[in-house]
Amino acid sequence: MDDLDPYIPEAGANVETQATVEQPEPDVLEYDRYVVAFSGGKDSLACLLHLLECGVDRNKIELHHHLVDGREGSTLFDWPVTESYCEAIATALGVTMTFSHRVGGLEREMLRENTSTAPVCIPFGDGYKVVGGDGPLGTRRKFPQVSANLSVRWCSSVAKIDCFARYMTNNPKFREGKTLVLTGERAEESKSRANYKRFEPHRSDLRNGRDYQRHIDAWRPVHAWSEQQVWEIIKRWRITSHPAYYLGFGRCSCRSCIFGSKDQWATVREIAPDQFNQIASREREFKITIHRSESVIERANAGTPYDSDPFWIEIANSRTFSAPVFIDPWVLPKGAFGESCGPT
Repeated sequence: MDDLDPYIPEAGANVETQATVEQPEPDVLEYDRYVVAFSGGKDSLACLLHLLECGVDRNKIELHHHLVDGREGSTLFDWPVTESYCEAIATALGVTMTFSHRVGGLEREMLRENTSTAPVCIPFGDGYKVVGGDGPLGTRRKFPQVSANLSVRWCSSVAKIDCFARYMTNNPKFREGKTLVLTGERAEESKSRANYKRFEPHRSDLRNGRDYQRHIDAWRPVHAWSEQQVWEIIKRWRITSHPAYYLGFGRCSCRSCIFGSKDQWATVREIAPDQFNQIASREREFKITIHRSESVIERANAGTPYDSDPFWIEIANSRTFSAPVFIDPWVLPKGAFGESCGPT
């Protein structure tokens, strides 16, 4: 159906938070460039569409995506179609698309044994530059764990946060003019995210530097939005969402996200059995499961796979996004307002 479900999740309801108090907002049109941390999910897509509705010049907008599996052959964690989907959105809307990644992706970091964390590939000029990789020796030999602590849930810090920071601090273009970084966290998602500031200097900001400056602000434009508002702007633009939503997933994260529900793990086992079996095998090898108390096999056994359309299964598991970017009539994905398993 085309109508939006009126249900609003209750994660951030009735909490006095940053989302409910008046906060400063940026003068949106005053920046020289806009970098949207673009997962391909609904919230980062809403950030992009909101920028366009604010009248920002498309030539100043850059979507930036972190390839969590890297580009060295690993297929363990992410949706294979995500890179192509992000590129399709950027092309259709006339904005720039860039990527960064940790060499070897999450799988190399997971298997790290008495070695340094791998370097990061960042956009640089017309190509890429490799930075880092000279840190202390260490050993992982375990999956990221379900936790709010990023030293334990290291997938976010290693494959996303640090990659983005290295891009901001190592590419000289960010020393020129003013940059606005947009991310899609929403207060409704969790009590922790409800307390995020909507607008503040970015962690990579160096506007008062002695030798050079980096004026970088961070803005969470959809922080106070409900999920319904997010789907409304996507509907307004008639944009096809990431295939994960059409399969029934409430979040666009990794296909094998550590926060996956029992039903999601059951679905992964059904639509991507090779990757699921690799994860189960690694859990046995490490003797430490992702969820500590349950293996992925136990979680999948306790769940029920989503009733997924074979059309979207094929696209989600493909390296090429072959569906149209714009659709009419627009259809609300079955994963909308569903299980949004993710960080607290």
